[in-house]
Amino acid sequence: MDKQPALFISHGAPTLAIEPSPTRAFLADLGASLLSGAARPRAILAVTAHWLTERPTLSAAVAPTTIHDFGGFPAALYRMRYAAPGQPALAAEAAALLRGAGFDADLDGGRGFDHGTWVPLWVMAPDAIIPVVQLSIQPDAGPAHALAVGRALRTLRDDGVLILASGAATHSLGDYFTTPPGAAEPAWVSGFAEWLRQAVESGDQEKLLAYRAEAPSAVRHHPTEEHLLPLYVALGAGTPGIPGRRIHAATDHAVLRMDAYRFD
Repeated sequence: MDKQPALFISHGAPTLAIEPSPTRAFLADLGASLLSGAARPRAILAVTAHWLTERPTLSAAVAPTTIHDFGGFPAALYRMRYAAPGQPALAAEAAALLRGAGFDADLDGGRGFDHGTWVPLWVMAPDAIIPVVQLSIQPDAGPAHALAVGRALRTLRDDGVLILASGAATHSLGDYFTTPPGAAEPAWVSGFAEWLRQAVESGDQEKLLAYRAEAPSAVRHHPTEEHLLPLYVALGAGTPGIPGRRIHAATDHAVLRMDAYRFD
């Protein structure tokens, strides 16, 4: 199998699955280039900001259900079912790699696909034929923990597994809901996005690990860390010595950055 990349994407609101946007178009193009044809991955390991556990946990269902873990959205979203198969053998393999790196890792045979996984994959891989295994996030363990999780799973890329870390470059929902329609992106948003791009593309992992102290308006953008921690898993799963690069930049409603990064 071809070696696969590790990706970090911003999945946005569940309406990404049904409403046109620059990020939806980007994800559709990305999926067409990476998830189809002879070079498609044998499986996808989806690291999702919407599955929070005390220990790293892998979904091990054969036929995962679709979880509609949101409220107040259009009825069409609740009728959607993402029918990709699971792959218990990959879940067990990933758990073994994590245990070998010193983590307590669990398997969950009943976990379905939450919207951090199925919404972007609905756009990227609409045929739903590539097996998908989910990996949870530990919201209070911090970036260094997430980075180490990614490092433990790096070898999966050599065996045809695409690592898709799904979160949000910024996640200031309080500002999102109070920003008037049509507002311009403020400097405190563009400043954080540019800081993040420079830190990733320079390969400065120590700077990234200290983002809450060093990045402008970091705590405002991420009052809790679960939506940025998937980026650190993707960073850890990247090839040592090769910095990541930003492959998409966009803003939703002025304050939510929808940026994406690739780590090879």
